Amino acid sequence: MNSEMDDPLVRRWVETWRRAGVELEALRRSELARIDTREAVRQLFVGDCPALPPPLPTSGLVEQQAWFARLRNRK
Repeated sequence: MNSEMDDPLVRRWVETWRRAGVELEALRRSELARIDTREAVRQLFVGDCPALPPPLPTSGLVEQQAWFARLRNRK
């Protein structure tokens, strides 16, 4: 019985994508290493038409703790 994986064309296709995956991962890592984070943030939040609204100046943790303190004091 001849399975599909015994087909030389299928084997070649699988091997080609296996090698391509290794190369694509190396390319992805290289591109990530070259990213200028400050420039990316500037492009997202600054300019005439920012892609996103500006981030809040705090994480919100201080405000959350204030709410917890109010709830705790109500008991």
